[in-house]
Amino acid sequence: MNSINEKKFDLTLDNKEFFNAYGRNKKVGMSTLGCRVNQYETEAMAEKFIQEGYDIVNFEDYADVYVVNTCTVTNMGDKKSRQMIHRARKKNNSAVIAVVGCYSQIAPDKVSEIEGVDVVLGTRNKGDVVYWVSRVSYEGKKIVRVNDVLKNKTFEDLKIDEYQKRTRAFLKIQDGCNRFCSYCAIPFARGAVCSKSPDKIIEEVEKLSHNNFKEIILSGIHIASYGTDIDGDWNLLRILQEIDKVKGIDRVRIGSIDPQFFTEGVIEKMSKLEKLCPHFHLSLQSGCDETLKRMNRRYTTSEYEKIVYEIRSAIENASITTDIIVGFPGETEEEFNKTYDFLNRIALSKMHVFKYSRRSGTKAADMPGQVDGKIKDERSSKILELDKKLEKKFMNKFLGYNMDVLYEQEIDNDGTYFEGYTPNYIKVVTRCEKALDLEGKILCTQLESTKDGYIEGKLKKFI
Repeated sequence: MNSINEKKFDLTLDNKEFFNAYGRNKKVGMSTLGCRVNQYETEAMAEKFIQEGYDIVNFEDYADVYVVNTCTVTNMGDKKSRQMIHRARKKNNSAVIAVVGCYSQIAPDKVSEIEGVDVVLGTRNKGDVVYWVSRVSYEGKKIVRVNDVLKNKTFEDLKIDEYQKRTRAFLKIQDGCNRFCSYCAIPFARGAVCSKSPDKIIEEVEKLSHNNFKEIILSGIHIASYGTDIDGDWNLLRILQEIDKVKGIDRVRIGSIDPQFFTEGVIEKMSKLEKLCPHFHLSLQSGCDETLKRMNRRYTTSEYEKIVYEIRSAIENASITTDIIVGFPGETEEEFNKTYDFLNRIALSKMHVFKYSRRSGTKAADMPGQVDGKIKDERSSKILELDKKLEKKFMNKFLGYNMDVLYEQEIDNDGTYFEGYTPNYIKVVTRCEKALDLEGKILCTQLESTKDGYIEGKLKKFI
């Protein structure tokens, strides 16, 4: 395999020749599927294209290059990845199509066989995407570069200098997972745990502050494992404490987190952090101990419930959200009812519901008692109905409150309505009676009435 450093052509010259021939820069459209880590990595790849003279365009527009950053958490993730590849080919049949990420890491041969795919990269070499895209034109043949991530324990530092969006920024601080839950293919797609250097994290946070970002979201594949692979007494709590000292950043969120992170004393210490948002996506997956054991989850429902109530007791207005898998192999009606009753009792503020998806190579794929698809649909519908009820109940508690809302975007064409989020992640939609640009501003807003999935707000004062 040719080394990335043994370049046979000048990338900058190649792009200049294109500009001279066509009178414009090359255009690249990017599609992101899956988690916040993927969103961060797409942002980093976009910056690398910009640095080489490309213009970023909407994925639905005509482009010379399309990059599909894939997901493989479920079969639906694989399907959507394939759909985006086909969509890109229809937009421009002669475009270079690069497929990167978890799906291409798990199934590089399948991805490379899809008509129109020119470049296939995995999860730990996305930073080289511009080079390999250019090599396709130079060599005139398909390129597949997917490394063995199970042997790679080095953090790929996809540094971002100029974010394309200006309200909140994702910051990837960790990659990989060593947990090997029986249903999950992600450890095979992402490899072992590896952490970003604390110094580099703080440097990036300071840069985000300098660029006037109000909120950062710390993300990772298994963020609770942060620091376990690096020297020094580093963990997620300590890096949060260091970030809390950085001036200019108003809010810090953390991504999905394993309940086992909340050992004795952690919640109390987190409650003292000034910038940490009171929103915790506390991974659950099932409310039945027997199911959790088959999933290879390393906690019980009683342990999970204890953590939920400790967080609510220590942190004011805390919102706790979660993920639920229904129809896991062997899940009987009795086990499902245990999950339903547990969720109804602990009354979380939001639940994301997934129907179990059989993933090749995982232990659960070969387990007996695979659940019929129709039963999965029924169980999913029941949890989703419960979710609507509990979400509305949670939002109703805050009606009449004045809360700070970070407004992220306008949701109509005349600047009349803007949406944003409270610190505890309630979506707020606010009507402006004047032509105001609220994007990127944190404003005191009165929460007036609940709707389907959000609260209508009213600005306490104009700016």
